[in-house]
This record gives sequence, structure tokens and C-alpha cells, in this order.
Amino acid sequence: MAYGVGRLLAERGAVLVCGGLGGVMEEAARGCREAGGLSLGILPGQEPGEANDYIDIPVATGIGYNRNSMVVLNAAAVIAIDGEYGTLSEIAFARIFGKKIIGLNTWSIPGVIPASSPEEAVTLALEGLE
Repeated sequence: MAYGVGRLLAERGAVLVCGGLGGVMEEAARGCREAGGLSLGILPGQEPGEANDYIDIPVATGIGYNRNSMVVLNAAAVIAIDGEYGTLSEIAFARIFGKKIIGLNTWSIPGVIPASSPEEAVTLALEGLE
């Protein structure tokens, strides 16, 4: 799912903003890179080298999970994929900041618009932004 979201965002000309590490973040960045897109990774640590190999612009913050607010603030919309508590915090920040939130197999929370595929998620996220 994450790979497809990253790829589709790139194909639509959007910049991928994520936490820049492994797992879902790395798969989204890989999809973005392989489709010729641009990715911004907002990292929890102090070293830009912590970023996964597919991040084009790593931003070291040194603020740990607090960087999740920065991830959300720098995104036009949020696509939450799967997720543990870090994803939950990003959803909470997105609600606080009034960002559109699309969910793919993630937390069922008021304000999260469910999507059943990467294509639907990207279409819903970019609706009204292009």
C-alpha cells in the first residue's frame, strides 16, 4: 500500500512528506523515488544520515516523536497507512491543525476518511489541492 501511495503521489506531481525512516515510510519513499518524485523526510534524530535511502531531502530535528507535528504541518493532506502510536499522533496533530486525513487500514477515528486502495487514498487526499 505505502509503495503505491508514494508512486501515485509522485505521478500526480505531489511532494511526499514523511518521517523518513523505515517500514511504511521507506516503502512510500521508494515508490515516490521510482516514479521520479521528490520526498522530504523529517527525522526524529540529529543526523540526516538516519534517513532511508529513498529520501531526497532529509531534515534532522533532534526532537524525537515531537517531529510528528512538523511532518503534519508540512503536508497539504495526511494519508495514514496502517500504523502504531506514531501514526496515531500524526492523526491527532492533523485533526488539531485542520488537515484532511485519509486512512488506509489504520485507526478508525472520527475525521479520518477511509480509503480502500492507494489510488482512492491519493485521489481523496489531492481533491481540491491540484
